[in-house]
Amino acid sequence: MGEIDLDALAPWLGRTETKEDVLTEGLIDKFRATLGPHLWDGSGDVPLGIHWCISLDTVPATALSEDGHAARGGFLPPVPLPARMWAGGDVKHIAPLKIGETITRRSSIRDIVAKQGRSGPLVFVTVEHEYLSGNRLCIREQQTIVYREISTPRTGESAADAGDPTTLRSTLTPDPVLLFRYSALTFNAHRIHYDYVYATETEAYSGLVVHGPLQATLLLNLAADALKTSPHRFSFRGLAPLTLPCELQLHNEETGTSGTVWCQDQNGLRSFSAEYAAV
Repeated sequence: MGEIDLDALAPWLGRTETKEDVLTEGLIDKFRATLGPHLWDGSGDVPLGIHWCISLDTVPATALSEDGHAARGGFLPPVPLPARMWAGGDVKHIAPLKIGETITRRSSIRDIVAKQGRSGPLVFVTVEHEYLSGNRLCIREQQTIVYREISTPRTGESAADAGDPTTLRSTLTPDPVLLFRYSALTFNAHRIHYDYVYATETEAYSGLVVHGPLQATLLLNLAADALKTSPHRFSFRGLAPLTLPCELQLHNEETGTSGTVWCQDQNGLRSFSAEYAAV
């Protein structure tokens, strides 16, 4: 594919969208049942990371693309590249969400940038989300989505010391059931998370792909456990796809009221990382 026509995407800059939902005990129960052992037990009634499971887009099946995402050209711009993934983001916790309240997610398109990557053209779309519980602003997040050509994904970055036991905090072995349940929690129909044939033959992954938000949720809770409070700032980025089968290792290197957390596989290849701070 040639140069991306950013002028055709410019009308999407500044576009806004508002979604509302009620934070229920039922959703929290399902979230805890899926991720319970890896959630910070000091978060109170509302576990950290559940905001990625609420006030979601509810696109009818007839409006989905082949990959399971919503057809291009709605709220998000119609970027003419076939593959879409989380690239990173920045979360600021301002106040806690409350059970039983209406959660409003206000979203706006902040930036659209084209770059040339090693595997071809890339387009980065930055979306700002504000989550309000009742009338209180609770979370502000800037999220970056990357669009790219379909090619064999790179395998990842080596950890500084894959065998260092001082930073390893816990491990888990993700399986298709976990990926299915998290897709259900987030109403995410992207087929790379549950359709092995599609993931390997169409999008060229080596197996089912572990969700970016799932890894971010694990790291967010790991950071909170280290701080003994919700991180005020949590900045995350995807490094490489994490595919099944794998062992997912959770690492933390803290320095008082801040630190770095990351996910890596059993070979020491990092897939997701984040910087966090208490203030």
